[in-house]
Amino acid sequence: MTFDPLRPVVFEIIDVIVEAPGVFTHIYRPTGRQGLAPSRPGQFNMVTAFGVGEVPISVSGHPAALAHTVRVAGSVTRAMSKLRVGERVGLRGPFGVPWPLEQAQGGDLVIVAGGIGLAPLRSAVRHGLANRAEYRRLILLYGARSPTDLLYADELAEWRARFDFEVAVTVDRAGSDWHGEVGMVTNLIQRAGFDPATSTALVCGPEAMMRFVAQSLVDRGISEERVFLSVERNMKCAVGWCGHCQFGPEFVCRTGPVFPYPRVADLLAVKEL
Repeated sequence: MTFDPLRPVVFEIIDVIVEAPGVFTHIYRPTGRQGLAPSRPGQFNMVTAFGVGEVPISVSGHPAALAHTVRVAGSVTRAMSKLRVGERVGLRGPFGVPWPLEQAQGGDLVIVAGGIGLAPLRSAVRHGLANRAEYRRLILLYGARSPTDLLYADELAEWRARFDFEVAVTVDRAGSDWHGEVGMVTNLIQRAGFDPATSTALVCGPEAMMRFVAQSLVDRGISEERVFLSVERNMKCAVGWCGHCQFGPEFVCRTGPVFPYPRVADLLAVKEL
């Protein structure tokens, strides 16, 4: 079957899950015989809200279907938030460079997420758990603004209950009913039980957070070349034609969204880029 990267395939929404304030997950199935090619963890699709527009959304995975976790941030995502089970969207993809999970095999896999950044990393977590013997230590360090902003609450509880998966969660602020960590996610890096000499780190979150996290990981001894960041840009064509996602010399839709830290370190330090 031939896939046209510029032609959306119609999918039906089969479930809507409210994850946090202003954040929801859509679960889809194709309406016809044609679906999309299988995605790899870290890749994204372009999602069309018919009559409104199109946005890039990372594939967040689901046990039996295609899923996207979306934060309401503009006209398209606002329109998507109003869609219900049985309504339709257009999807094209998958696009982009995935997480280097094969490269990480044989060593420790350290996953650091901030806020909505857990969504592009969810498939990487699931891959690590499904292929647990391929990695030494598997570690998730997750930070959010508040307890109500934590994504995938049920799944997160399951992950934290495992003995073969180190999970640490922190929030920026919380009330008296929160009994967990309060502080920056970088604080978790100092106490995490990984071996820097064998570790590969995957990082996704706000750009300021990623900049500090990447430096903290390097300070702990992980090689810069083994720290990977997922950079978010507003893409339009997703095939490198329009130039809308240009990030310095990079086109995020083609050479990203996953980059080794040395490729984007200087760019992340430039304000408003």
